[in-house]
Amino acid sequence: MLNSQAWLFGPVWTALYATIGIAAWLVWRHPDRDRVRTALTWWSIQLALNLAWTPLFFAARQYGLALLDILLLLAALGTTVVRFRWLSLPAALLLVPYLLWVAFATALNASIWHLNP
Repeated sequence: MLNSQAWLFGPVWTALYATIGIAAWLVWRHPDRDRVRTALTWWSIQLALNLAWTPLFFAARQYGLALLDILLLLAALGTTVVRFRWLSLPAALLLVPYLLWVAFATALNASIWHLNP
């Protein structure tokens, strides 16, 4: 069943990356430069963790390391949402679908790691 819906991943990630970018832009426009810098630092950290997950999981098949990475991503993303909320409610809300998607991916990663010791 998952393979029959693999086509969905491209459009979903396209939409998520668009909202991730728009959220950052909304925060970047805020006048409090110190808080913006901190929020965008967390945004950058979560984006780097996101980038690291795909090769760990799919290319290297390092499901345990990928799980560690995605757990760190989930924590960094949660921190990003909170930091964004302090500066822009719309920016924080734009990250909620991404947060939910990463939480779902975390559960899948954990299941696959558990089934493939």
